[in-house]
Amino acid sequence: MATHVISRADAPYAVPPAANAREDDIDIPTLVSTLTDNKWPILFGTLAFFIVAVAYVLLATPQYEANAVVQVESRPPTVPGLNQPTTAPAPPVVDAPAATETQLLTSRRVLGEAIERLDLDTVVEPVRMPLLGDMVSRMQQRLHPGEVASPWFGLNSYAWGGEQVDIGQFEVPDQLVGMPLQLIAGERGRYKVLDPDGNLMLEGRVGQKATNGRGLTLEIERLAANAGTRFDLTRLNTMALMTKLKKDITVSEQGRNSGIINLTYSHPDPLRAKQVLDQITQAYVRQNVARNSAEAAKRLQFVTEQLPKVRRELADAQARLNTFQSRTRTMDVGVSNKALLDQTVALDQSIQQLQVQRADIASRYTPEHPVYQSLMRQIGQFESKKNQIMSQIGNLPDTQQGLFRLNRDVEVINQTYANLLDQAQQLNIAAASAVGNARVIDPADVNMDSPSWPKPLIVIGAGTLIGAMFMVAFVLTRQMFRRGVEDPVDIELLGLPVYASIPFSAKGKQIVAQPGTAARRDGKQRLLAFRSPSDLAMEALRTLRTSLHFARFEMKNNMLMIAAPSPGVGKSFVCANLAVTMAQAGQRVLLVDADMRRGTLHLALGTRADGGLSELISGRIDEIQAVRKVGGTENLSFITRGTIPPNPSELLMHPRFTALLDKLAQQYDIVVIDTPPVLAVTDAAVIGHHVGTCLMVVRWGLNQQREIALAKQRLEQNGVEVRGAIFNAVQKRGSGQYAYTYYDYQPMKDEPLKAAAR
Repeated sequence: MATHVISRADAPYAVPPAANAREDDIDIPTLVSTLTDNKWPILFGTLAFFIVAVAYVLLATPQYEANAVVQVESRPPTVPGLNQPTTAPAPPVVDAPAATETQLLTSRRVLGEAIERLDLDTVVEPVRMPLLGDMVSRMQQRLHPGEVASPWFGLNSYAWGGEQVDIGQFEVPDQLVGMPLQLIAGERGRYKVLDPDGNLMLEGRVGQKATNGRGLTLEIERLAANAGTRFDLTRLNTMALMTKLKKDITVSEQGRNSGIINLTYSHPDPLRAKQVLDQITQAYVRQNVARNSAEAAKRLQFVTEQLPKVRRELADAQARLNTFQSRTRTMDVGVSNKALLDQTVALDQSIQQLQVQRADIASRYTPEHPVYQSLMRQIGQFESKKNQIMSQIGNLPDTQQGLFRLNRDVEVINQTYANLLDQAQQLNIAAASAVGNARVIDPADVNMDSPSWPKPLIVIGAGTLIGAMFMVAFVLTRQMFRRGVEDPVDIELLGLPVYASIPFSAKGKQIVAQPGTAARRDGKQRLLAFRSPSDLAMEALRTLRTSLHFARFEMKNNMLMIAAPSPGVGKSFVCANLAVTMAQAGQRVLLVDADMRRGTLHLALGTRADGGLSELISGRIDEIQAVRKVGGTENLSFITRGTIPPNPSELLMHPRFTALLDKLAQQYDIVVIDTPPVLAVTDAAVIGHHVGTCLMVVRWGLNQQREIALAKQRLEQNGVEVRGAIFNAVQKRGSGQYAYTYYDYQPMKDEPLKAAAR
């Protein structure tokens, strides 16, 4: 007959309807009970996290945070001495977003300048003792600032605080970039450099340049360290260093569209953190000014290139005018033509200025831009007026026309040359005194008395909280994945009535865990029934004894088999102590260890295993030799498992075993048989055919419901009826959680009774 696993939801009779709860509801009492039962693991785990957090605060290298504030104004920068032309419309002003400036602050151009000025690509780090070295160095600097600490325990290869190395020049071949070389300090300012494999690469002295002829050059300006102290000397890859700096530097705008940008940078050396931010902000401001003065510099370059050409043109024009006047003996144009000359000169001067502006604007805008188009329209208008005047001049005599043209050329070129000189002076002033739209509000600074990390209160508090949360999650997760039954209802849903629920006995566990258990053959019983008869587990076994006493009238014989689904459920504990309680009630009891593979009942009774059931079935001894009396009670006898045979199952199926059980059943009131696990071997199914009652021991939190159902099904398939279950090692998780609960009810002492009698 097949036995199916049944959940409580499938059996409405198992739980009263009023107590039904939805499956997805959180059982707060059970949750609190689980946490309470595991309070010590949670406390110890939280304490471990607390200790780790404290150790981290003490051992971690502190990080100091430098910060600086930069303001970027949205107005366009003013260029002193550079006048905006009135003839061309000004382009619209577009505010540069702060995101653009934040990217410029950490651009490669800005970071590269800071790296070059501070030699950040050269790193010298002293080699300290693991774990404790940094803490010892910090203590040394607090107690004796600026002094080189003496080596501890004679370990002079480690740095213990106060060491300083100043590098003047350090060049390495490309294959050594990014590889840490080992610098070892020597006596009287000498040193040597080793490669990563420990091979000597260079030797030198402080203050002198040393080279090995293979691309490695090193000049140390200062070396303060004990002889033998090691340093890691590395030439970093510039691009990798820029990437790391960009990641470590935090740039953020304070407020939306405020133009106030805050920069922060953390480093173990507070002075280095301040220097890095100082160089970055200064380089950014310098480049901002350079960007804003680029227009003046470009115009100055154009004007400077045009001045020699215009000077030569002016000289040529004056020479042609002088030659013409000498040849024609004409000194000047007439008064009537003077007005035409002035107008022509003014128009040519305006056209020349517009053409200069067009050359400048063409470098910034395309020909389709409105500014460029407007400028071209103005040039066209001036050209049209000039053509009208030139048509009037064409009516003059040839001599007057020639003199007119030569005077006009001289005047126009002279005015152009004067304008270019004036612009060159203005642009020189503009390039020298340009002001950008960015400035440093708060220079880089760092609080050396308070490191930014680690914060003791935050780290310890967060570590303790995380530890508590982790341990609670671990306990709840373990409880969730624990598939063993913890409620007798789960067993009864399988069709197995629970005859007794035996509480977990700490005293019984202590007896079993005593050293030397495997060698106990001194005749002393190590049973809970003798050591602690008032234990709650013994009270539960007495309840089981009572239940079996009234149920034996329905048994086909007086043989009781105690089985179990798997090893480790406490089956032998139940068998031995139940047999003692039955014998103490006046019944003649025979306890048989039928587990001829790994039976251990003889250890609890303090006797040897040989001369037992295996020899009795095989006919090597008789019943008188096999049956042993158990001390401490007159009515209990015991048959050990005997010597472990090679064929236990075949022995149990032998007719002599059947005859033996029939004979023993007539001599005793009850025969208690301890069998091997049902799911491990078939011995229990063979023995079950001979007994009148079969009970299965189930351990709390260990045996799964499916495991119990499978063991019951296997016995029933072999014709063995399982009458009920014994719920062993029950641990009470919460108030009223289980239906089978035992309370400590000890007898009163005699002294109060005697006092009352008086």
